[in-house]
Amino acid sequence: MQYAPQPYSASCDPDMTPMIDVTFQLIIFFLLTLNFSMDQQNEMIKLPISELAKPPEEAVSSPITLQLTSEGTVFVGGDEVTIPNLRSLLLREKEAMTRERRNPREATVVIRADQNARAGVVQELIRACQENGFERFALRAKQDPNVPQS
Repeated sequence: MQYAPQPYSASCDPDMTPMIDVTFQLIIFFLLTLNFSMDQQNEMIKLPISELAKPPEEAVSSPITLQLTSEGTVFVGGDEVTIPNLRSLLLREKEAMTRERRNPREATVVIRADQNARAGVVQELIRACQENGFERFALRAKQDPNVPQS
């Protein structure tokens, strides 16, 4: 008995499951390592220029970023509130930190005040934070481009 040769079939159907798995893992990796620090900056806020301004030497751990507009309202996250309404948000932040066994006195409040914001309003903002137990503050300003860096 002789066997007749079978015609050669050249179909290629690769299994795409591993490729899809790797793609989704890469997407998840990049989402987890995404830097959200740009969310803490509002384009409406024009920082004042200062000769003494310099970049922070180390990153602030779990900062509370408050952005004061020239009109005296404050952006917290994506919400715009007045300073009296800010007090309740700060109280909630303090309670959340206490539940997580973190001391609000050790949290750093980063204040990004517009260059046209009145100094009295900045002081009122700091006072509202102090009334809720926050004691560390970092005021942001732009570096003066005309001052040589050391």
